[in-house]
Amino acid sequence: MTAWLGVVSADHVSRGIELGIVQLGHGKRTSIGRLSAGDWLVFYSPRTSLQNGTPLKAFTGIGEVADDEIYQVDDGDFRPFRRRIRYLPATAHVPVAGLDLDLTSTPNWGYQLRLGLVRLSERDLATARSALVGEV
Repeated sequence: MTAWLGVVSADHVSRGIELGIVQLGHGKRTSIGRLSAGDWLVFYSPRTSLQNGTPLKAFTGIGEVADDEIYQVDDGDFRPFRRRIRYLPATAHVPVAGLDLDLTSTPNWGYQLRLGLVRLSERDLATARSALVGEV
């Protein structure tokens, strides 16, 4: 099991929760190809929406990768790759500021988020899970 942080706008996380899927990096296969069944994915949303969203900087969802299948959908002129994920019922968005995280322990920690998918320590996974759903 590996813990990951996916950087996705809050509106896209909400849509993913509704559909039971994850889609990263504007639908490219590369990032979701790094995930394996049983991995945990915590979502960090820098903004409420991709286009013209307001700053959020919060954890917005958490789930477990359901299987190893990567599939592509046809959405008109957009053909994103997706994976199935079992989301936990998060109670609210949780601002990252103020949480004691390995992720944010170094200056300029946000630069790594440009990758769209970064590994999380098990401690950070436990902290995020506790903050989002109240369990460890």
